[in-house]
Amino acid sequence: MSEPVSDVVVGDDGLARCPWGDRPEDYRVYHDGEWGRPVRDQQGLYERMSLEAFQSGLSWLTILRKRDGFRHAFADFDASAVAGFGAGDVERLLGDSAIVRNRAKIEATIANARAILELDGSLSELLWSFAPDGDQAAPKTLADIPSRTPESAAMARELKRRGFRFVGPTTAYALMQATGMVDDHLADCHVRHARSN
Repeated sequence: MSEPVSDVVVGDDGLARCPWGDRPEDYRVYHDGEWGRPVRDQQGLYERMSLEAFQSGLSWLTILRKRDGFRHAFADFDASAVAGFGAGDVERLLGDSAIVRNRAKIEATIANARAILELDGSLSELLWSFAPDGDQAAPKTLADIPSRTPESAAMARELKRRGFRFVGPTTAYALMQATGMVDDHLADCHVRHARSN
């Protein structure tokens, strides 16, 4: 039986990457420098959680290209500041073309800031408590990467129990990937090799 063929693509710079991470340049920068790298600070986790929620049903490229707009609109994802947003802020944000103007997602981002402030521990402790134990096998192909896992389902349940919104198991798994709780860079991807050396 032969080994499965890798899905990596080799960029014009000669580096092998996950196929989504080579082009356009926005993806390359995000893939090489950020995706899958551990994030443990509250602001960084809240930002990634919010962006993953806004991405639901849209292209990740849309979110990346509006990231500065999101940061400006949501006070650089300072949960204390966003928790104080009211109805007037929701209306202001619905008129802001620099972000995705979706009322439910805007309201969820505000509700999630309030939920963060209600935690009895840190957001980092809560989220990272769902990271799988031990080393996971490196995926060879995109087909080897799940869209959700038992851990992401458990995370989503707990976040919802604590008042968080737009945090289903698939969004929770995307958050786990984005923040390094799991490493889904393909086995032959140069980022995985750089991190293991």
